[in-house]
Amino acid sequence: MSVMTESSAIRPFTVQTPEEELETLRQRIEATRWPEKELVPDHSQGVQLATIKELGRYWSSDYDWRQCEAKLNSLPQFKTEIDGLDIHFIHVRSPHDDALPVIITHGWPGSIIELLKVIDPLTNPTAHGGRADDAFHLVIPSIPGYGFSGKPTATGWGPERIAGAWVELMKRLGYSQFVAQGGDWGAIITDFMAKQAPPELLGMHTNMAGALPPQVSETLNVLPTGEKPAGLSAEEEQQYERLSNFFTTGTGYAVEMGTQPQTVYAIADSPIGLAAWMINHDQWSYDLIARAFAGNPGGLSRDDVLDNVTLYWLTNTGVSSSRLYWENKVGFFDIKGVSIPAAVSAFPEDLYAPPRSWAEQAYPNLIYYNKVDRGGHFAAWEQPQLFADEVRAGFRPLR
Repeated sequence: MSVMTESSAIRPFTVQTPEEELETLRQRIEATRWPEKELVPDHSQGVQLATIKELGRYWSSDYDWRQCEAKLNSLPQFKTEIDGLDIHFIHVRSPHDDALPVIITHGWPGSIIELLKVIDPLTNPTAHGGRADDAFHLVIPSIPGYGFSGKPTATGWGPERIAGAWVELMKRLGYSQFVAQGGDWGAIITDFMAKQAPPELLGMHTNMAGALPPQVSETLNVLPTGEKPAGLSAEEEQQYERLSNFFTTGTGYAVEMGTQPQTVYAIADSPIGLAAWMINHDQWSYDLIARAFAGNPGGLSRDDVLDNVTLYWLTNTGVSSSRLYWENKVGFFDIKGVSIPAAVSAFPEDLYAPPRSWAEQAYPNLIYYNKVDRGGHFAAWEQPQLFADEVRAGFRPLR
């Protein structure tokens, strides 16, 4: 048994926000210098003025961060140093002794906030229509540079290194066998955990599969001059067109953060700048958020959105989180070389919903595949019960 040193000790953590920081935030929102309205009737020029103005109004006058803070502090939170960096995480053990340990990783512009709704369904399934033998012991870490985790002070913290740190975290918590799950950056980190295939990792589940066949990936990477690959089925062609549109019109934020993340000073200085940058991830998620601030909430409420944005603001992680795009050296959706058991859930309003044919090529040991009928990129946040059902089903063959 390894000896726990002072640096590797697991320390309890509590969120404590000084009131003056919240007052300064409100003042900055109210002092925003607004531009003129967009020149088109839709979202094609970016975040619409009416949406962001209503977000700002609600944020400065009605929103209460203390409710989110209390929610976080009701959960077991900890920090531990791994590879020289403090890692923050939530660790909730199931009341069911035979629960399967799982580490679930968030993405950008998400955080631990996007996973809070699935904690109880996964750890206490009998209270949510599940069975006791579907229970999980749940670990939710904050990616380095995000939330309450430490900010790297040197280069090198890409998804591969984070994957290794997550394995160390789970072993440090005493788990000799566990599984991993992720979406967005969490999916890429989970793919790398599975590629590294430590003996403790039984399998993985993803809701953003790295499953693009090489000929498809190569074509998309040379847009707009690339020609559609030959031989695609109708379903594959549909997903190709969906990704083609995203690569052409929807990846501006990723290009900026992937090439010059230090340039986005405005999102460290302006709360409204930060919020606009974060809510413009993809068309489906933006539509959900815009409807919430228009008074017609769907899968996300106004407080859901602002809990997440406020976490970024209070931790000043707009720039530090962006650097993960610069560190990354792989295609977001490319095949990573996973051979261990893998489960894939395809959500219809995600950036793409990989066909089974692509998933089978990417994950030769595919133990579960399902195309669900609703939900988008931030599935755990938008559709927590459906997401929990998928995670249970995906890992059931490994129990």
